[in-house]
Amino acid sequence: MKSPRAEVVAEAAVTLLAARGMRGLTHRAVDEEAGLPPGSASNLARTRLALLELALERLTELEIAVFEPLAGAGRRVATEAGLAEQVMPGVGLTEQVALGALAEMTARMLWAQLTVDRRRTVARYELALEATRRPELRKIYDEAGARFRALAVELLAAAGSADPVRHGRQLVAFGEGVMFDAIAGAGTEPTPDDLRRGAEELLRGMLGAS
Repeated sequence: MKSPRAEVVAEAAVTLLAARGMRGLTHRAVDEEAGLPPGSASNLARTRLALLELALERLTELEIAVFEPLAGAGRRVATEAGLAEQVMPGVGLTEQVALGALAEMTARMLWAQLTVDRRRTVARYELALEATRRPELRKIYDEAGARFRALAVELLAAAGSADPVRHGRQLVAFGEGVMFDAIAGAGTEPTPDDLRRGAEELLRGMLGAS
């Protein structure tokens, strides 16, 4: 974030989006939620669009902080599995180790989004819907989303996917579908084991592991 004050305002905006929806997000409400003097939010983000952009920037920052370390761990395991396959070719270590690591990583990401980070997920849905009506916000939203899709492509390439771009897109779609179904849809909240098994079944088809 640009400043500590910007972070406070953005956090308050995210909280309001999750709790009250788009209609509840006003400069005055942000000031009250953040415990700041009246006019603080408007001094930092003059327009409603600027306030939405600030909230989206903060959400992206927080989600990247969660995803990148997990993605890094997945890349390391995939690389180590590849080295093992070079030493002992034909025993299937590459696929099995990489698949297990990626499934666990995917499950952890989704579980976090559904539980401890649920507020952020709901706020992101509010911003996603608003972005369908605001081209300026859509551009920023899509740019942020591209960063996460690039991580998925990189992970699947390291794990040996024959088509990491297509498979990365499908992995992201799987995750988005699970979260929407549990939070905004008619589905029930999956357990960590449900998430791990679902991700493993998907990845097994992508990576061709037996």
